[in-house]
Amino acid sequence: MSEPLHYRFWPKGLPRNLDAPKTSLYYNLEVAATRHPDRNATVFYDSVMTYRELRAKVDALAGWLQTRCGITRGDRVMLYMQNSPQFIIAYYAILRADGFVVPVNPMLKTEELRHYVQDSAAKVVICAEDIYPNIAPLMAENGGLPSLKFAIVAAYSEALTHPTDLAIPDFIKAASSIRTAGAVTRMTEAIAAAIAPGPHLSGPDDFCVMPYTSGTTGKPKGCVHTHRSVMHTAVGTVAWSGNMIRAVALGVVPLFHVTGMQACMNGVIYACATVVLLPRWDRAVAAAMIERYKVTVWTNVPTMVVDLLSLPDLSRYDLSSMRRVSGGGAAMPEAVAQKMRDMWGIDFIEGYGLSETIAPSHSNPPDRPKKQCLGIPFFDTECYIVNPETLEEVPQGESGEIITHGPEVFQGYWQDAEKTRDAFIEFRGKRFFRTGDLARIDEDGYYFMVDRLKRMINASGYKVWPAEVELMLYRHPAIQEACVIGAKDNYRGETVKAVVVLRPEFKGKVAADDIINWARDQMAAYKVPRFIEFSDALPKSGTGKIMWRLLQEQEEARSKSEKAA
Repeated sequence: MSEPLHYRFWPKGLPRNLDAPKTSLYYNLEVAATRHPDRNATVFYDSVMTYRELRAKVDALAGWLQTRCGITRGDRVMLYMQNSPQFIIAYYAILRADGFVVPVNPMLKTEELRHYVQDSAAKVVICAEDIYPNIAPLMAENGGLPSLKFAIVAAYSEALTHPTDLAIPDFIKAASSIRTAGAVTRMTEAIAAAIAPGPHLSGPDDFCVMPYTSGTTGKPKGCVHTHRSVMHTAVGTVAWSGNMIRAVALGVVPLFHVTGMQACMNGVIYACATVVLLPRWDRAVAAAMIERYKVTVWTNVPTMVVDLLSLPDLSRYDLSSMRRVSGGGAAMPEAVAQKMRDMWGIDFIEGYGLSETIAPSHSNPPDRPKKQCLGIPFFDTECYIVNPETLEEVPQGESGEIITHGPEVFQGYWQDAEKTRDAFIEFRGKRFFRTGDLARIDEDGYYFMVDRLKRMINASGYKVWPAEVELMLYRHPAIQEACVIGAKDNYRGETVKAVVVLRPEFKGKVAADDIINWARDQMAAYKVPRFIEFSDALPKSGTGKIMWRLLQEQEEARSKSEKAA
């Protein structure tokens, strides 16, 4: 069999196969803290934490999880907070305690969180103090869910140990005010107890982290990853980036999401590098931090680059330390990529991955990237384009579904054998994951996105699953039927639009803003419909199913017509 086309453009000096460590992910922190104890691990608004300090806090919190919360090998622990030193401490403490990390979006509200707790049967939640009220009703002691017995809460301000002139959001500066008792403990108190953890038992094939993804059913599904699969893309990301010695990463993409988790946390720790953390995007603060800490690598979503390059006084910042800027989730506009190259002399490196592949399964070669391109298959990864109906390989240049086989592919969906079975096929004697994404391969073996088989809206890199939003909208007393589709947005790429049929008694009495405001209290902000269109009826198929594709096509046709006008 001939070599894959893309091997001709494999990054110079890199092997095609990755010999990642056969250890737990926690061991990377142990190595970093042993080799470089005084090197900065994190920077948070000018407050720094060394690797020695990070490991000590991780081990102490792990001891608390084991002795006071009863966490044992494979137990699920929910992690619910913004980017912060506490997030990293919590993540690695869970691993040190041989637990199974369940990272969830800090924008989620109580009713959204309920499914995550029920499905994972998490025993403990480690969360930020400002959003603890969202999880409190689900605690067992409050009459919530029986599995969730303990909460460890952290105020972000507890990580601010040094004065700064940077603009800090109010929710980060807020002092701790929660009253802890019984099942609720402050993270600072748990760490201060300095309980030594027991022996670390986890190996490469133990459960490591379970990010959730969703689909057409509207119910998020847990993607089971072992230390082996997480290690593969963490180490691979570092190797693909080139020289990471003394690298400084800007960590502003969410750590709960696989891209930020691997590029801005797990890969950074493996490389004994430093991450400059921002909990939310702020272009002026980001520019100041890049200059102040000589940031060399930045993983992002393209809207962040667009926003930074439009900063009115950008020229006053020295951003010349940047050596690599990369990202995914949405295509980088060509004009923006060119402006970035003109300013910094570097190309934007796009990649592609899913929660099921714990970040990249594809990336552009740093020395030969293509624009608006997914890149080429990653280390040890086999990918093909197949006809989604026949599952037969299509000729080069034709569109079809991406299927993927490699060490980064997840074990399956948590406690869902049927959906796991549906997600995989046997192809050429191997088990391949069906991504649900349509792409084509060019003459050089590079992959280009064409469309998605899965029903999904991509809003600034955040994935919005319409069926999940619809389920929430149906709880509104005035809504009889709802169909969620994607609408074009000049900044976000896509945004959420809901076509709604009101119950007869509410017609003329409920406005679009009423529904939007209600939705803000019910779901994460990025899921909230930006547009509400009222209709007397939704189109349905002969079997009574709402024809969302038709509504989506009508929306796209309307958008093209308005653009042409």
